[in-house]
Amino acid sequence: MSKVIFVTGAGRGLGTDIVRQALAAGHQVVATGRRPEEVEKALGGPQDNLLVTKLDVTSLEDAHAAVQTAVDRFGRVDVLINNAGNFFAGYFEEISPEHMRQQIETNLFGPMNVTRAVLPVMRAQRDGHVLTISSLAGQVGTEFTSAYAASKFAVEGWMEALHHDIRPYNIRTTIVEPGYFRTELLVDASTTWPEPTIDDYAERTTATVEAWKSINGQQPGDPVKLAHALLTLAGQEQPPLRFVAGADAIEGVRAKAQELLVQAEASRELGGNLAHDDAGLSGSITSV
Repeated sequence: MSKVIFVTGAGRGLGTDIVRQALAAGHQVVATGRRPEEVEKALGGPQDNLLVTKLDVTSLEDAHAAVQTAVDRFGRVDVLINNAGNFFAGYFEEISPEHMRQQIETNLFGPMNVTRAVLPVMRAQRDGHVLTISSLAGQVGTEFTSAYAASKFAVEGWMEALHHDIRPYNIRTTIVEPGYFRTELLVDASTTWPEPTIDDYAERTTATVEAWKSINGQQPGDPVKLAHALLTLAGQEQPPLRFVAGADAIEGVRAKAQELLVQAEASRELGGNLAHDDAGLSGSITSV
């Protein structure tokens, strides 16, 4: 069944593949980006079922305007795919506070802005699906990715909680956790590489930047296949809360799950008896 699919970051990489696949499947697509003329060019020019509109995800005003334009054209929004993002690489001490904030602004507040603009439409419809691209880095923190991992771990927590907020209105959510895919995340337009600024890190920084750049174009994952998988999820009545994408990501998440179980069990002796003597274990609120 044809749907109205709203895609952020549609000018290149995975976003372009999602839009192309969606159009080929007969969907109506809202393709957004900071430079709409470049988005339209990347997609091959105007098409009947395609609306290209400006959206800088860090601007809530842009988000509301883009959603309103989509509703004016197609009457509804069935699926939101929060795809836009970037990567500030580097060791934590060499990432400036400004770059850290920019990373969070784009990768966390960006999808929050667009989702905030879309949800009133989906609530009125009593139907919708929000898919947000996270990463294996949203489950597993690794060397040289402290800013990116921070943004993606935050996305995971937000989306997991959002699921409970909007489920009563028949709005589904899916967190997408890709491993290494041959997208354009590691090109200079998407990645900010650090300059060696601290002697202790300088040699490692130089070597790690070279290693990361050498990966670009060699990643095992096929973004066209990922785009097709996302559209399959968008067509499901009961999509998963998480979709782990790629054999490398599946193995990484499984290993992390096992690690968490081991750490929880290792904490039992010291951490399992910290309640007040008169406290029970009943109740549904589990946060500290």
